[in-house]
Amino acid sequence: MRVTDVIAAPVRSGFFRDDQARIVAGAAHDGFLYEGDPLTPGFTAVREAGQALSILLVLEDGRTAVGDCAEVQYPGVGGRDPVFDSLAAQEEVERIIAPVLIGREIDGFRGIAGRIDALPGLSTPVRYGISQALLSAAAQGAGMTMAELIRDEYATGIRLTPVPLYAQSGDERYTNVDKMILKRVDALPHGLINDREHLVGPRGELLLEYVAWVRNRILHLADDDYVPTIHLDLYGTIGLAFDGSLPEIAGFLERLGRTAAPFPFRAEHPLDAGGRSEQIAAFAQLRALLAERGSDVQIVADEWCNTLDDIRAFIAGRAADMIHVKTPDLGGLGNTIDALLEVRRAGLGAFCGGTCNETDVSAIATAHVAMAVGADQLLAKPGMGVDEGVMVVGNEMARVTALAKRRTFFHS
Repeated sequence: MRVTDVIAAPVRSGFFRDDQARIVAGAAHDGFLYEGDPLTPGFTAVREAGQALSILLVLEDGRTAVGDCAEVQYPGVGGRDPVFDSLAAQEEVERIIAPVLIGREIDGFRGIAGRIDALPGLSTPVRYGISQALLSAAAQGAGMTMAELIRDEYATGIRLTPVPLYAQSGDERYTNVDKMILKRVDALPHGLINDREHLVGPRGELLLEYVAWVRNRILHLADDDYVPTIHLDLYGTIGLAFDGSLPEIAGFLERLGRTAAPFPFRAEHPLDAGGRSEQIAAFAQLRALLAERGSDVQIVADEWCNTLDDIRAFIAGRAADMIHVKTPDLGGLGNTIDALLEVRRAGLGAFCGGTCNETDVSAIATAHVAMAVGADQLLAKPGMGVDEGVMVVGNEMARVTALAKRRTFFHS
């Protein structure tokens, strides 16, 4: 399938981008917005409308392959890229990518995606978006879904079935939990625990109350056969509440785990050690302390675990039970595929994640990736309202499963 044109168009993302440093420092809410001046370079306000860029590959038969450049909700912190500028990204596409791809034959994904991902001068969001478009073009040319193409090119041997879903509550930490329970998501509620004073409390009292409420709400609303994982994203606030004391943090996480029972409990980024090597050392020690206590609380790596090299370092350091492979941070989807496969081979939980600030196009592409590699968990995205993200990726996985099952039946 030959590319006849490359078009880039600024579009809207599924949420907003936030200055995490300012929020964690105690920014007060002003309705949906936040008060105060931003701290992270590149922000003009603490909360800003997200940006995205669609890359359209026009194919010789008239079809179009699409991929979306996107950034995470919290850019510019934890070792991540700075804030995204869709107009600057559009210029990258027109100057660097278009001359390489126009007139080129797309006869597979892995080879061409790796070459484009290595082009000098491309930002991480642009690498992310163009890889989605290349995957779509290759799958259309092969007459199969993107998941089937990845499964075959990477020889994963995975039977294509829906991946467990993890939903995000955003600031609606109570109403959205009810939605998640009614829709029977596999892991909940995320919680957006990004404020030590109002969401954690001086010694964790508020967070313990919230976990108890989530546990009791599940028991109240659901049948006995619904056993989701309670998974909280903690944004380093537990470390702040206990002044970085790993024994105290471990003790508090153990209490959270007991409070969540009978449901499994995961703690994502409970502390921020300020750098990759420091984070790996702290998480490895924290896991050892939890094991000494006989706790089955799982630690999920997020910040400082952004690139494929970062993920390999966390695996080598045994610094997590589950690794959040944050898809926009890895650039090309080939890196996400490699990362998830390496995490699975290491025996750790492979979380195909990302951000609420993506688009429907990028969410659908990563749903195919998650299915093809057999990820343990997939983020319901984009957006923070639960319904839209669960629908977008959940429905896509259902469609892919049905197609793959029908093809298997007719070729068996």
